[in-house]
Amino acid sequence: MPKNNSQSYSAKEQAVMGKLGVRVRQLRDERNLSQEKLAELASIHRTYISSIERGQQNISLTILIRLAESLDVSLEGLFADL
Repeated sequence: MPKNNSQSYSAKEQAVMGKLGVRVRQLRDERNLSQEKLAELASIHRTYISSIERGQQNISLTILIRLAESLDVSLEGLFADL
């Protein structure tokens, strides 16, 4: 089972994590939220937001739900264009 280390994932998995990170940042920027504010809204640590946006985190479903709610999008909207 892979650890939270991007070197442990396949190229395809890394690509999806990277695209999801770009999408999270795009949505955050569109809403004029800082990483700190998004982290507060999603009840997660700011450095975790940073690592998500850099494509370094294999995010749990719970975190995905929190991010979608905090960004005011559906889960489908979070994954748009991935």
